[in-house]
Amino acid sequence: MLKHHHTQHSNKQDGKKPLIFALVITASLFVIELIGGFYANSLALLADAAHMLTDLAALGLSLFALKISTRPATHAKTFGYLRAEILAALGNGIFLILIAIYIFYESYQRFWTPEEVKSLPMLVVAATGLLANIVTAGLLYRSRHENLNLRGAFLHVLGDTLGSLGAIIAGVLIMARRWYLADPIVSAIVGLLILYSSWQLVAESVEVLLEGTPRHVNISSILTDLGELNGVASVHDLHVWSITSEMIAMSCHLVLKPSEDAALVLAHSSRLMQEKYGIGHTTIQIEFGNKNPGDNVVWTQLNG
Repeated sequence: MLKHHHTQHSNKQDGKKPLIFALVITASLFVIELIGGFYANSLALLADAAHMLTDLAALGLSLFALKISTRPATHAKTFGYLRAEILAALGNGIFLILIAIYIFYESYQRFWTPEEVKSLPMLVVAATGLLANIVTAGLLYRSRHENLNLRGAFLHVLGDTLGSLGAIIAGVLIMARRWYLADPIVSAIVGLLILYSSWQLVAESVEVLLEGTPRHVNISSILTDLGELNGVASVHDLHVWSITSEMIAMSCHLVLKPSEDAALVLAHSSRLMQEKYGIGHTTIQIEFGNKNPGDNVVWTQLNG
């Protein structure tokens, strides 16, 4: 059995309890808004319920990541099951984009032929949703900086709070002015929120699966910093990619000048990646720039 020590997994465990509470509240509210939306004939409530589904997806993915990250790496899965989180995120993102498209279609139909909406039940359900979202956001507020999943879940809940607020505004306009167009207009706005969050989810998932360079990592800067280390003659075969949204890996070859201390350069380069770029999982191969390839000595270090 392979051993991988990833410190970020211990940080995930700290947010497990508020995440479970938030998931229970969100799931209950999703059912309430779904039933209330059909009863009140409110597309805005149904759209907000669909947006609530994005919260469930985000919260569920976070819990899934907590559980899956505890499985040890094996010879068949040398990185464990970390990429399962990314596959689940991609599937959820595609499904939510389809939901957003359906909401736009229904909004378009109701915009030209507005339907009567029961404003009082709509207001009651929307107000309940707003209160529940505020409680959920409070539960996740302290944990939002612990890892990317929890921060994403927190942002999803904030977006859904806006959706509930929009449904309340639509309910008030319908009750006060009998302006039924408010329902499809608010629904379209909520659909845009869903489309934006789900598109981001799909884009980030595909980027990880394609092993693209993380957006916040500057390859040119890394090449410069490694090349300026004492004793380094050149840098080649530099690769930086994401194992998951929270785990970045890097590999490269450093060619040293003759008679340099390979162990010292190795230690300095590893520390540089960890401290400046936050890359703890590094594979750095040290080579000596000898004229005779047979005299070349290779040092390799794996951190993780």
